[in-house]
Amino acid sequence: MTTYRLVLEYDGTRYRGWQEQRDQPTVAGALRRAAEEAVGEPVELGGSGRTDAGVHALAQTAHLRLGRGRAPETLRRELNERLPPDIHVLTLEPAPARFHARHAAEARSYLYQISRRRTAFAKRYVWWVKTAIEVEAMAAAAAHLPGKHDFAPFCEKAEKQESTLVVVERAEVGESDSLVLVRLVASHFLWKMVRRVVGTLVRVGSGELAVAEFRDLVRGGVLPARGTPAAWTAPPSGLFLERVLYPGDPPLGELEPAVPVTAAG
Repeated sequence: MTTYRLVLEYDGTRYRGWQEQRDQPTVAGALRRAAEEAVGEPVELGGSGRTDAGVHALAQTAHLRLGRGRAPETLRRELNERLPPDIHVLTLEPAPARFHARHAAEARSYLYQISRRRTAFAKRYVWWVKTAIEVEAMAAAAAHLPGKHDFAPFCEKAEKQESTLVVVERAEVGESDSLVLVRLVASHFLWKMVRRVVGTLVRVGSGELAVAEFRDLVRGGVLPARGTPAAWTAPPSGLFLERVLYPGDPPLGELEPAVPVTAAG
């Protein structure tokens, strides 16, 4: 079989996530249909990891195995001609026969966009937080994330996970016009982990949770009496899978918005 490495972008608004599901629209399902129509035979398809319903991707990585090889650029064009307009293959190139998008990945980077104002055009790509939030407090809390921690309080159905330990390599909080941006980089992520971390950081930014309380949560401390990360889960609209990192890849660039929101006039 011939193996290809694909990088694609998608607007996840109308999909039930990446992973294929029976009778549900998914990104992987749409990509498989496009590939099988293009080559006229069953294909093997795998992604670097799941994204939840409504979550977007700037650079999701997948592998595609075909029984017969195709010219990469021709195949990329054929896929894009058959894909819906909210999914687009950015690059498609030959890969080693044993390349596996999930197993070969070293880290994943997620970007979350919080808007300080109501926006007509970017509402599908942000979480509009109506209360004032202090970015400095959020950044101080996020500084406690790097390292190996038990993220069970930030995980949906933690009891079903083999392990809730995650190594966070990097956590950044910044601003761009009317946006507050959060970037998390880790070996892997648990179900809803990023959204719950962001939601809890926003509680810190709004003054409802102290930086020390966030630190204690990350270190396995008791949950605050006035709420839990599950109750503070940020919506999927603001979340983007920014990049999947493999050995030899260039480092991440500066923290920048996926969909800018300028200051209101």
